[in-house]
Amino acid sequence: MLELTIKIEAGDLYDYMLRHSYNSPAGILGSTFGAILILFAIATKQWIFIVLGLVMLLYLPWTLFLKSRSQILSNPAFAEPLHYTLDQEGLTISQGDAQEKMAWEYMHKAVSTSRSIILYTSQVNGTIFPRRQLGDQQGAVVEMISTHMPPAKVKIRA
Repeated sequence: MLELTIKIEAGDLYDYMLRHSYNSPAGILGSTFGAILILFAIATKQWIFIVLGLVMLLYLPWTLFLKSRSQILSNPAFAEPLHYTLDQEGLTISQGDAQEKMAWEYMHKAVSTSRSIILYTSQVNGTIFPRRQLGDQQGAVVEMISTHMPPAKVKIRA
């Protein structure tokens, strides 16, 4: 059993949102189209397309940055640290008197970024474990996830 206390900050939420957005079909398509517009502008010397391409490439990260800041400030769930318990049955998240338990078999997938380990509890919702807050428990968290989830659902890099 592992017990963690995690305080989600705006940078952690931004990292999650970037990873989630840029790994979706819309994020990939938007980035590809923005890059093509910039290449088209260079090839044809029609510089308006470089502006359009930059807008396409920079719009999503900028709006996600603003959204992460806004959510941290407006959502009371982010005001206090969350307490996580990872055990043989699954993940328990508690904060104050509220508690929620999710079994391992219902976890969608586990992924990582350079800043976080993310355990998706559905296709769009995830639990964020910022690496800087895990400290020496990072290996134990990865091992617990890898032990209880099928290998095809775990894509965590060290």
